[in-house]
Amino acid sequence: MNFDTLHENLRLEILRRIDRGTLSGSTLARATGFQQAHISNFLNRKRLLSLAGLDRVLAAQSLSVLDLLPAASLPVLPSRDQPTSSLTQPVAVVTHTAAVSSARIQPSEILETIEVPDAILHLSRDRPASGRASWQRFVAVRVDAQQAAAMDPILRYNSVAVLDRHYNSLATYRSQQPTLYAVHTSGALHLCFLEFDANQLILRPRNEHFPVRLIGLSPNELPADRIIGRVCYVLAEY
Repeated sequence: MNFDTLHENLRLEILRRIDRGTLSGSTLARATGFQQAHISNFLNRKRLLSLAGLDRVLAAQSLSVLDLLPAASLPVLPSRDQPTSSLTQPVAVVTHTAAVSSARIQPSEILETIEVPDAILHLSRDRPASGRASWQRFVAVRVDAQQAAAMDPILRYNSVAVLDRHYNSLATYRSQQPTLYAVHTSGALHLCFLEFDANQLILRPRNEHFPVRLIGLSPNELPADRIIGRVCYVLAEY
């Protein structure tokens, strides 16, 4: 990806966040130290940012260059004696409570195990919050009826959602594609799209007939404290 493509992908990602109401030009200007007119010119293709300017915008929005790559550009694993996609690893399916609170899954907490393609786990990019890097990274949960209805048709009832508990960042995992998160409120686990504004987490369902949930954070609480992880794989029976 060359500089022009990086510049344009970042511009589109910032515009997407503004359109969704999670960012404004003035907020970005304050976070980066740029004049608001400078940000406006960037967003309207009237002025290019320097490489240093791009770094400031990326840092302000907790983005990396990898976040701006299209899915087709992500690296693939080198071939081995067998195709990587045919190799699997076991992942423990646990209760919602264990997924939320157990840093290391105990044998008594395992309901069953599933086999997940090794490539899915190996290629998942991590962004662990402070203290989360020591947690067992991948666990899975069964999707209950309410979770499935709220995220229909992305999730099906009784499907299995694999959670990457080392991804606790609000940074979009892939450009122009919403990230599906596991979030906890009072011990309950929600599978949803997620935004942050005015010190509130906004839990958005896929199904427009379900309500949006708001979680107010305390002064010492960070969004990552509520984010259990990213849904990186869903296994459903059809």
